[in-house]
Amino acid sequence: MSDLQIVYDGDCPFCTRYVTMARIKKSVGTVELIDARSDHPIVAEIKAKGIDLNEGMLARYKGAEYFGADCIHFLSMLSSRSGLMNRAMSVVFSNRSVARFMYPILRFGRNTTLRLMGRAPIS
Repeated sequence: MSDLQIVYDGDCPFCTRYVTMARIKKSVGTVELIDARSDHPIVAEIKAKGIDLNEGMLARYKGAEYFGADCIHFLSMLSSRSGLMNRAMSVVFSNRSVARFMYPILRFGRNTTLRLMGRAPIS
């Protein structure tokens, strides 16, 4: 099992870009990226808890789960500051209040983009 698991929408170009670009500090250990559209056991477990993965990505680390804005905030705290995009994301999302304000806007953009691309919501 990985030290950090990130469940994200593999059909969303923004989500995919974010999780592949985020440079998580090596002190975290191994990182497992899990497509929320897959049949991975963690996806089923999350859905069984009633968590709607259309509403946000989820990170699991050391027994704790971070969802939506809290996930983006958590990941920004773990990310290295190397590279322009990582620095920008860190500045924006390392502030929990800003992350909570921005997340619904980002989710709206994601949902709109997926509709325009003809992609169905996560079932």
